[in-house]
Amino acid sequence: MASPELSLTAKLHHSFFDTFKDRGDLHFSPVVPSRLDQPTKVSSNSLLATQLGIDPAALESQTMLDLVSGNFGTANIKPIALVYSGHQFGVWAGQLGDGRAMTLGELPVTGADGKIELWDLQLKGAGPTPYSRFADGRAVLRSSIREYLCSEAMHGLGIASTRALYLLDSKTRIYREDVESGAIVCRVARSHIRFGSFEHFHYRNQPEGVAALADYVIDRHFPEWAAEHNRYLKLFTQTVENTAKMIAQWQAVGFSHGVMNTDNMSILGDTLDYGPFGFLDSYNPNFICNHSDSHGRYSFKNQPSVGLWNLNALATSLMSLLSSDELIAVLKTYEPHYLAHYRALMAAKLGLLEYRDDDEQLLNSLLELLQKNAVDYSLFFRQLCTFSATDQSVRDHFIDRDAFDLWAEQYLQRLVQQPLTDQQRCAQMLRTNPKYVLRNYMAQAAIEKAQQGDYSEVNLLLRVLQNPFDEHPEAEKYAGLPPDWADHISVSCSS
Repeated sequence: MASPELSLTAKLHHSFFDTFKDRGDLHFSPVVPSRLDQPTKVSSNSLLATQLGIDPAALESQTMLDLVSGNFGTANIKPIALVYSGHQFGVWAGQLGDGRAMTLGELPVTGADGKIELWDLQLKGAGPTPYSRFADGRAVLRSSIREYLCSEAMHGLGIASTRALYLLDSKTRIYREDVESGAIVCRVARSHIRFGSFEHFHYRNQPEGVAALADYVIDRHFPEWAAEHNRYLKLFTQTVENTAKMIAQWQAVGFSHGVMNTDNMSILGDTLDYGPFGFLDSYNPNFICNHSDSHGRYSFKNQPSVGLWNLNALATSLMSLLSSDELIAVLKTYEPHYLAHYRALMAAKLGLLEYRDDDEQLLNSLLELLQKNAVDYSLFFRQLCTFSATDQSVRDHFIDRDAFDLWAEQYLQRLVQQPLTDQQRCAQMLRTNPKYVLRNYMAQAAIEKAQQGDYSEVNLLLRVLQNPFDEHPEAEKYAGLPPDWADHISVSCSS
């Protein structure tokens, strides 16, 4: 019987490689990882392994450590790096590509509906590629911890995202602002095809590349459309709808992506590339989580409109497949899709069974109160779960108590219109409003311990963030207000 770690490599498919193997470097380039010095496992994700059909015991093996560190031994693995281009901060940046990521292959995974779907298995930080643009292709431990934890946190919140299977540290020295240790995240995703993947071929005047990529996405993810004449229209429609839903979810949980460039937008509408992200502490729609974003293009409040801007850029790259009228008609559906998802999510956060037109004023006046009183966004909604006529302890979050009382009176009037007891509503809200989100200070605490060789906090946070709505007595220290020093954490594109 094959060992569990060997069965993982045996399961890897190379359908993307095979689809474009006769096109030279049109869509990808073969790459070879650069090994790390004395790699050490930081954390492995047994929950994800099980979901992928991988024996969790395989994650504890030396073979798995070797695989993630780029030492493939006798395994027949031939990694590739994908090429793409994109708009960065609204400016055309030209050719980009996987500068520090290598796709090892595609894992067949049995979905909930019994159908087989492929998930990319990728190493991030394994060394330079043809698209590294004079960089070293490495990732440092701090940024790797942030991506490892946040991708799982987003999944725990029910938001479509890339996932993280394995994280390792090493003795390899990496030079950024300071000398840091090199790390690798083994991440999986339904797809790593980006808006910028299509832009790349459009701006190179290669419509055949655009069509080939669109056909590949359809064949892999939506094979039932493959023979339909309007398959490209369906693909773009799906992307618009899924992107609208994803960003509505971001706004509802208070997540700020930080680098919404078109090369960081997934064609499937999954959250992709965790750089300088941040969750809101006190509610501030002007929150900018990226120290490099000097003009606030990707501020929290701008994310919905940037999503539409990026979809317009994608639409431009699809003009060889679809007419302008078709593209414009689909783009016009973005705002209603976004608003429908956002309003439904916020109604659930408020314990409302449905969102009514007059709830707009109730929600907007609440958000204004949260901003004016610098109220912690996640803590407020979590404590609101137990709100009732006799329990208004959430009032203590506000400096202007009178203003809150006026809002609370309106809220109570709205709640009594529903056929729910306070206990029923509370139970529903506790499943909607997380107790834990990955605040920057939490990640920083894990990073500082890990840099001293103690990986316990990474693994604690992984367990907590995979189940963010549950009680975790061992992590109660992370359930309250962030410490004062959290305001001084600066996160840039190199983080």
